[in-house]
Amino acid sequence: MRRGLAIWSPFAELDRIRREFDRLLEDMIPAGDGDRILAPPVDVYETEGEVIVKAELPGVNKEDIEVTIKENAVHIKAERKEEKEENTENVHRVERFYGRIERVVPLPVDVKADKAKAEYKDGVLELRIPKEKVSKEAKVKIA
Repeated sequence: MRRGLAIWSPFAELDRIRREFDRLLEDMIPAGDGDRILAPPVDVYETEGEVIVKAELPGVNKEDIEVTIKENAVHIKAERKEEKEENTENVHRVERFYGRIERVVPLPVDVKADKAKAEYKDGVLELRIPKEKVSKEAKVKIA
């Protein structure tokens, strides 16, 4: 193989397609009552002092979002309400999702949940959660 060129593998491509298909299926989680629940995409990263979680919630009103942090995970619940159109006799396609949105995001480190701050702008929820200062080293006294 020449430097910089990759060899195409049909098996690798099929595996990539399978993973993408699985991800699409996971985005729609069936609820117990027959409804569907959308699991929004999230980004989770950390700085020296905090964990940052960003979730895409386009079309959701800020008042319809609920965020809780428990057991070292962020629980996001929201609802995208359907816009009612007066004239619906000529509807050709409806692809946008309306309904419940839920996601539980495990956090990579211990955090101070009571100090978390949230901002919602342009359809993106951003949470900034300070890290819990945990000593990385401790001397153990031998009894």
